Amino acid sequence: MPKANVTTQNNAKIVWSKIDWRQQYSIINNLRQRIYRASESGDLKRVHNLQKLMLKSSANKLVAIRRVTQQNQGRKTPGVDKITVQTAKARKELYHLLQTAIPGKYSPVKRAYIPKKKGKRPLGLPTIFDRCMQAIVKNALEPYWEAKFEPTSYGFRPGRSAHDAIEKIFCVANSWRKRKWVLDADIQGAFDNISHDFLLNQIKGFPGITWIKQWLTAGFIEQDCWHPTLSGTPQGGIISPLLSNIALHGMEDALNIKRTPHGVLKPASCALVRYADDFVVFCETRERCEQARATLQSWLKERGLKFSEEKTQIRHMTEGFEFLGFYIRHYPVKNRKQPYIFLAKPSESSIKHFRQLVKYALKRAHSWPMHTVIPLLKPVIQGWCNYFRIGAASDTFAYLDQWMWIKLRRFVARRHPNKSSRWQCARYWGKIVIRQDRWVFIDKNSGKYLPKLAWTPIRRHTLVKGDASPDNPVLQDYWQERRNRLKSYRTKTRHVSKLLEPNAG
Repeated sequence: MPKANVTTQNNAKIVWSKIDWRQQYSIINNLRQRIYRASESGDLKRVHNLQKLMLKSSANKLVAIRRVTQQNQGRKTPGVDKITVQTAKARKELYHLLQTAIPGKYSPVKRAYIPKKKGKRPLGLPTIFDRCMQAIVKNALEPYWEAKFEPTSYGFRPGRSAHDAIEKIFCVANSWRKRKWVLDADIQGAFDNISHDFLLNQIKGFPGITWIKQWLTAGFIEQDCWHPTLSGTPQGGIISPLLSNIALHGMEDALNIKRTPHGVLKPASCALVRYADDFVVFCETRERCEQARATLQSWLKERGLKFSEEKTQIRHMTEGFEFLGFYIRHYPVKNRKQPYIFLAKPSESSIKHFRQLVKYALKRAHSWPMHTVIPLLKPVIQGWCNYFRIGAASDTFAYLDQWMWIKLRRFVARRHPNKSSRWQCARYWGKIVIRQDRWVFIDKNSGKYLPKLAWTPIRRHTLVKGDASPDNPVLQDYWQERRNRLKSYRTKTRHVSKLLEPNAG
């Protein structure tokens, strides 16, 4: 049976299981590219017309529902209305509500907290309806700003990641570069303190500005009490990261950073790398870093923001600094042309966090069957290794493997206090195919094993090109090649994992 073309049908004829999602995504991508192209050419009238078309698009609404209710991790977490959408019938009803939605019907967010290094981070959880509307509005607003954002902005943008930010730091602050002083900046409560007036002025003329204004001022519910929001964007909203990027746009102009026509930084210019509200500025002298700090202090004040005096510091690259979980530093070396070498290693706090995750998992799983313990630990190890594999992490991986061995020995000893060490090792450790290693943690009944961190190869990340955006129709071949390269790496990793089948011998 042919799949339904939902864009030409009314709500009654929607069959959710037969929607042609490839067609819906194609419609949205085409509209995003048209908005990007109009923004790049400066045709604001065309931009606004296309944004209105995106806000009314049935494909945009359907994809927003699919993302919020089927793909996002928080799809089962309700807002203040305590409503979740988990059936096809409920999604059809939500689609009808979105088709008839008008500004004015909004709800405050539900306040929740997640732990961070010091204290807790407040999150604002919108209702399912508001999350869908935010996804719809984001698709209309984002491509316009993608044509304007600075090339050194890497956080919460399509096609960019923390790995790009670390690789960019390697390019601008390597040991042979002259920029050896760094302003390691931290904005105090960036998401909570952004000025609403400044932000709304930045997006004036946008057809969906009424929705955004209402989300910003909706307030939050905590312990059954409503609290107003006079500033900031609630962390947890789909559109909040985009709004924070818009508020922090223009930092390069404030620092007077200059480039050649080919996009290369001019020698006397300082260098900026920003990931959302975390950023670093590299300069040739300490005095230039002091000037950059003073300049940005007044620049942030216009946006209702300020530096955290405790965390914002100026350091020499030989002292090092922590950024996005890595500890980045110029290390002294001998017998090289350069007296220092640039290394980005997993930071002490990142290592501590990994160990806490493993300890917590083993404590939870004290009496669980072994075939359920390994799937609990495996994603933690693989996720951590995949993030830090782009840096100088070999020594850290080896150290953590040794630490894991000790923790697992104690874990097994607690499970079998009346068995000898020889029996415990024979029961839970063995050899697997293509690995000349007899000490792999294995559940020999189910055939599941725990990979070692040192098995992860160190692999340098390829930096995204300049100000390239997936919404730029001219660069579609570039992005397809980049996606294929990533897909090839993931396929290869899965293939190797299948070969690593346990050998009971």
